[in-house]
Amino acid sequence: MIDIKPVLFIIGVLLALLGAAMLLPAAFDALAGHADWAVFVVSSLVTVFAGVSLVLTTRTAHPTSLGLRHAFLTTTMSWTGVAAFAALPLMFASPDITYAGAFFEAMSGLTTTGSTVLSGLDTAPPGILVWRGMLHWLGGIGIIVTSVAIMPMLRIGGMQLFRTESSDNSEKIVPRAAQLASAFGRIYLVMTIACMVLLWSAGMTGFEALVHAMSTVSTGGFSTSDASIGHFDSPLIEMIVVVFMIGGALPFALYIRALTQNHDALWRDAQVRAFLAGIAIWTAALSLWLVLGQDVEPLQAVRMSLFNVVSVITTTGFATADYNLWGTFPFAVFFWLILVGGCTGSTAGGIKIFRFVILVTTARRHLHQLIHPNAVIVPTYNRRPVPEAILLSVLSFVTVFFAVFVILSIVVASLGVDFITAATAVSQALANVGPGLGPIIGPAGNYSTMSDPVLAVLAFAMLLGRLELFTVLVLFTRAYWRA
Repeated sequence: MIDIKPVLFIIGVLLALLGAAMLLPAAFDALAGHADWAVFVVSSLVTVFAGVSLVLTTRTAHPTSLGLRHAFLTTTMSWTGVAAFAALPLMFASPDITYAGAFFEAMSGLTTTGSTVLSGLDTAPPGILVWRGMLHWLGGIGIIVTSVAIMPMLRIGGMQLFRTESSDNSEKIVPRAAQLASAFGRIYLVMTIACMVLLWSAGMTGFEALVHAMSTVSTGGFSTSDASIGHFDSPLIEMIVVVFMIGGALPFALYIRALTQNHDALWRDAQVRAFLAGIAIWTAALSLWLVLGQDVEPLQAVRMSLFNVVSVITTTGFATADYNLWGTFPFAVFFWLILVGGCTGSTAGGIKIFRFVILVTTARRHLHQLIHPNAVIVPTYNRRPVPEAILLSVLSFVTVFFAVFVILSIVVASLGVDFITAATAVSQALANVGPGLGPIIGPAGNYSTMSDPVLAVLAFAMLLGRLELFTVLVLFTRAYWRA
């Protein structure tokens, strides 16, 4: 049996830090004279108490002794445990939602999904708005470190392709994650400050700029208004958000390489080129559709298309328009973009661009071998050979992704949700996008009408998608517990 004491130790540390973080939104509410400051203080005390208790009762287990099997359990339980306690202030400060709704909101924040059960954000107390933005921001740096330091070690979904030389022979999780968190954290913080300053100078208040900067760089999507970025109706604000949404969806490891070694490292990366090309192609296609089919002015069509394409493909989920009203072609495009996602090693979710690059490479090799059966064709990624194990891992991931999508869609539909809403809700949850499609959960709606069982299933789907499916699913196998 696996020793869970080191796992509980790490969860305790995370909860203690989370409880301390709750004091920041408490300060915002106190300065605004809102009574909800007490909610955050009480939630902070409960969370810190739970965290410190876990640390003290498991302190003999040194976290650096964690190995690969511990990593699966630690990753899944950490995200779940943190979301469980992050939901407390959301539930107590919002009497209209149940704990299931609060847990859904917290999981949506930490997984940078951006789905919400809350409405009336324009008049909401500042503490809740800041807390939602903080959950995005903390979840964003968390998933960057997880995807670069832990996922390659677990050989999930082809992520081992991004294993760095310094971690090839390492079986220790925590030291490697700490080093990467420090390096990526500096870049992440600078991007957030730059985004906040630019949004502030473009017309947002300082408070709005802070919340939206945390949501934008983390590609999360929580806003201070029910109308999202459309509330500001500013081309300048939209373009600033577009730039930083793209910035958050690019591989952070390449930022370090571009700054220290190879200045054109980003452009030389196959998935970055494919990602940017996809944005350009779908923006052009939707702009043409709006001009010819909806009689929209060309510049306005480009503005609307670019923002919403970037928002969906980066899995941010901000909105400036209800693209459900654009027609059938945009509906199909956005459903596809929900699944695609951003780059590996970024804050974005989805299947990830690199997997599609690998799938296209594999398909081309198969086509060539149909014509030349005896030819030896080695698939490559960034001009390096791709081992067969990675090809199989990518194929397995995509197969399981769509299998889980079908199963959970049927489960949600069986709970009383129409199938179109169920399918798009599950797809956005697995891809960590936020808004779905249709009148209920589209960019003009939210999840407040969903029942608690539906919210629980969708929260589970968010966790699955954020942790690349297998990290969670492996815990449901007998082999894992018997090893």
